[in-house]
Amino acid sequence: MNTKKLVAGMLLIGLCLVSQAQTSKKSTDSDPDNLAKEYFSQIMGVASTAMANTKLYQFVYEWLGTPYRLGGDTKRGIDCSKFSLAVYENVFNTTIGYNSRNQYANVTPIRKNDLQPGDLVFFKIRSRQITHVGIYLGDDKFAHASSSRGVMVSNLTEAYWRRYYYKGGRPEESKTMTANIDTEDDGENLN
Repeated sequence: MNTKKLVAGMLLIGLCLVSQAQTSKKSTDSDPDNLAKEYFSQIMGVASTAMANTKLYQFVYEWLGTPYRLGGDTKRGIDCSKFSLAVYENVFNTTIGYNSRNQYANVTPIRKNDLQPGDLVFFKIRSRQITHVGIYLGDDKFAHASSSRGVMVSNLTEAYWRRYYYKGGRPEESKTMTANIDTEDDGENLN
């Protein structure tokens, strides 16, 4: 995506939200946390009422557009498992493992219908093993590092993601502290 268009779009949305906050008489609209939720709701396509953890959405927002780089872990380039690891370390102060299969080993599997913002979503893309991971945001949206488009928000109901979706998972406190440190590459090959 063109950086200038992205910045212009963000400014436009920000100005609209500021304008809305200034003209609204509701006391909740003047709450900075609610304004942030509205802003991130517009950017990520998740209902503001589903946004329980503003820190999660702010972290994801700051990484949107970061290019994909296998093994990368900086804003110069990052892969899916390092992105989910960064989210958990920075937002939840928890370590979850260094690749998607290792991360799956450190979660309690949960049904798709029971996903909550911050849960991990796992995919088996053209493989019998887990090859991709993302962070569930709510309203069927998840953030991830796509090999073709970098850090982005996608929808679990899209045909591609529906086809390869494996399971959701919620990190277990006891397992995250003793995570098996396996730095083997995920071997991701996604859209």
